[in-house]
Amino acid sequence: MRTYDLSPLFRSTVGFDRLSRLLESAMTGDEAAASYPPYNIEKTGEDAYRITMAVAGFGPEDLEITAQQNSLVVTGKAKKEQEAGQFLYRGIAGRAFERRFQLADFIKVGKADLVNGLLHIDLVREVPEAMKPRTIKIEAAGAQPALTQQAA
Repeated sequence: MRTYDLSPLFRSTVGFDRLSRLLESAMTGDEAAASYPPYNIEKTGEDAYRITMAVAGFGPEDLEITAQQNSLVVTGKAKKEQEAGQFLYRGIAGRAFERRFQLADFIKVGKADLVNGLLHIDLVREVPEAMKPRTIKIEAAGAQPALTQQAA
């Protein structure tokens, strides 16, 4: 695995601490832990996204979704095993997990549904009006303002 030194980049930047932490965590992440449970991230609209996680064997009571500032944490608690028989092969993982997603600014968590072993989490970007671009009217310098006539 290659190691990149990003310190020259951050010597001349201010306020990019979050980006630095994201890059460091992406480079030092545990690959085995990052593969369970499998998930998809899709763009469903101009400002809408959906995370779909395969959580076979987990019910709504076993899952917890926590949205904090710029992060989403999905936790699954393993059920106690009920030994009904002897397994010859066990391919369905039922282990506990914690999956973290870093969210961009103004991304809000909408709703979550559990359907057929798939957990769907809808996200939407809601940019405040004050942050949206606006058009500024340009007035010509030296132009006389239009006078309105009033009836006397």
